[in-house]
Amino acid sequence: VYFKDVAGCDEAKQEIMEFVHFFKNPKKYEELGAKIPKGALLLGPPGTGKTLLAKATAGESGVSFLSTSGSIFLEPFVGVGSSKVRSLFQEARKCAPCIVFIDEIDAIGRARGTGGYYVHEERENTLNQLLVEMDGFGTTSGVVVLAGTNRADVLDKALVRPGRFDRQITIDKPDIKGRDQIFQIYLNRIKLDNEPSYYSHRLASLTPGFSGVEIANVCNEAALIAARTDEEHVTKDHFEAAIDRVIGGLEKKNMAMLLWGWFLEHTEPLLKVTIVPRGTETLGFAQYLSNENLLMTKEQLFDRTCMALGGRAAEQVLIGTISTGAQDDLEKVTKMTYAQVAVYGFSEQVGLLSFPHHKEDSFEMSKPYSSETGAIIDKEVREWVNKAFKHTIQLIEEHKGKVAEIAELLLEKEVLYQDDLLQVLEKLPHLDDSYSGRLDSLWWRDLCSIGKVCEVEPNWFANSVRYVVGNGVNTFFWRDLWIGDEPLSDQFPVLFNLAADKDISGAEKGPACRAGVNDAVKWLSENTLDFRSGAVMNCCTGFKILQQQMQNL
Repeated sequence: VYFKDVAGCDEAKQEIMEFVHFFKNPKKYEELGAKIPKGALLLGPPGTGKTLLAKATAGESGVSFLSTSGSIFLEPFVGVGSSKVRSLFQEARKCAPCIVFIDEIDAIGRARGTGGYYVHEERENTLNQLLVEMDGFGTTSGVVVLAGTNRADVLDKALVRPGRFDRQITIDKPDIKGRDQIFQIYLNRIKLDNEPSYYSHRLASLTPGFSGVEIANVCNEAALIAARTDEEHVTKDHFEAAIDRVIGGLEKKNMAMLLWGWFLEHTEPLLKVTIVPRGTETLGFAQYLSNENLLMTKEQLFDRTCMALGGRAAEQVLIGTISTGAQDDLEKVTKMTYAQVAVYGFSEQVGLLSFPHHKEDSFEMSKPYSSETGAIIDKEVREWVNKAFKHTIQLIEEHKGKVAEIAELLLEKEVLYQDDLLQVLEKLPHLDDSYSGRLDSLWWRDLCSIGKVCEVEPNWFANSVRYVVGNGVNTFFWRDLWIGDEPLSDQFPVLFNLAADKDISGAEKGPACRAGVNDAVKWLSENTLDFRSGAVMNCCTGFKILQQQMQNL
């Protein structure tokens, strides 16, 4: 395994290259008096590639690789765990230069003295032996210890101090660019009906929050589905079915959340909704396009609260009774609102204070604030939730006639995409005239992210796209740039000719060119139904071609 086999974690690869350089040229470090870090912690959620990155580091370095798990050292017999640690490092010295990888090191590396009456003495003895072994290395020993965990907060301080695990390398879930790279790796191993790049961009946009393992699972599921249906190649339909199967059990959304989220300005764009059951608990789900933004505003959190309350509000207004179905939604609303008031400093009554969350596995007898402050927080949370609930009720009263139409359409088709919803709901209500002037508009941000046009963004093209989106001509514009019965690049000569005609008419070149592109993009939005359901292309290439043609006018 080499670094070319690892994708979606470029920053982590750059950090861990330090160890590769050491193994390839240790004398340079010794001559300069430098000491290479003796170990590194690879931190991140499950399935993000911690073990794979450790293997790739050994492969790039050309050294031996010993892998084990923290739970292997836990034994009921006294002294067995410590003996296994000694044996592991004796073997590592024999194989030096060598990389030792300990997966889930929190199994033996938890802070000593924790656990109340259930302190595991043998675990602590094993940890002590590990500390001794790691502290006994010199630079010339040629042994580096890498360890993986997703619970760095529970590790013993002596384990993570300088001299043992000097480095902490974070491996998060990949963003859309990283998912694109990972998909290309796994798609190369599958017999497709087209090039891997043909699918990788779209699949990356359809899988926000997926780890590398989940992406591999999607590709494998698609191949399994194709094999079961005796297909010769894996196609777009197989990938869509695989994604539905993988995400169907992750989160359940009901029709009310779908519909009210449509009318909220700061919610994520809807990709797809289905009522096809998945498993025993999920009766359907809605899939949204993540904006990949780790920061959230107060307005975004308010809209998310309204969206989560949609199920309970719909029961109250449309059915006239309430059920236990909203329990999970109410729990999420409670946690979300308490975080806004007590952690994020959004409340004027509480002020710019942040009280930390309690760990799920910890037991706290007291809160980090007075009972008076606690009463203010509780009051604020109730008021915020009530405000969001009233807003949701108002939305339902205004648009409840659309629920029946959407329900009938869902019963007929079982799966709806955004263009299907546009037939019933028409354009989004928050896309008013002022929307076209917003540089951070939701659809323009998605267009930049998916089409990768940020690198080549000329002002005239930004204005053109905002013109189309702002006037509600086609809010599904970004999807039209991806999918078609023929590659969209074939349509660029039409856009070019429309813009050129404007310039040839004798008007000034700059403003006329912008006006021509406006007309061209408008034409595109009005003719997208002719090529919406087929091939996928890389928008960035097409935009660069169009930009070069415009500059040559």
